Formats: sequence, C-alpha cells, structure tokens
Amino acid sequence: MDNATRAEIEAAAFRRLRRHLMEDRPDVQNIDLMNLAGFCRNCLSRWVQEAAAVRGIAMSQAEARADFYGMPYDDWKAAHQTEASPEKQDAFDRALAQNVGPRD
Repeated sequence: MDNATRAEIEAAAFRRLRRHLMEDRPDVQNIDLMNLAGFCRNCLSRWVQEAAAVRGIAMSQAEARADFYGMPYDDWKAAHQTEASPEKQDAFDRALAQNVGPRD
C-alpha cells in the first residue's frame, strides 16, 4: 500500500472513530474513556492540535477542541457531561498522570 492511500485510510478510520464518539455514543463520558482506555475525546483533540503544530499550523486548545467536538467545548460539556463521582475522579487523576502527565 502506498503512503497516500495509507494516510487516506487512516484519516477515514479517525473520522469514523470521531463520529462514533460524538454521534453514536455521546453518552459515554470522557472520564470513563480515560479511566478504561487511557485516552478520551480531549486527548484526541490534543493530538489534532499536536499534528497541526508539526505542520506549522498554530491551533489553541480551545480551537482544537471546537474542531474535534464540532462546537465549543463548554457547549458539549453542558449537553453531555455528567458530574463524576469522587471515585471516578480519583481514577481519572491516576489515568491522566499515567497516560498524559500531571495536571497543570
């Protein structure tokens, strides 16, 4: 397979993952994704931001999240995010530190 075809296939798979998380399963909480898989929608938006930066395209965290979520992040949170239990929050802090690094 040539590199251009591979990139197209990988991009299509990423778009399908995004659609699955945003449209098919918006009920799945970011905290649960992070706790179980070590990444969440915010990680995916950060990876978009990092890929843009590698290509010399400046993108703020808010811009990357709005691009990934298809709306401002605060709007997504208001529509889909629920309050996390203290146990889930503790597990999230551990997963975040292990997979992303310490919180700012």
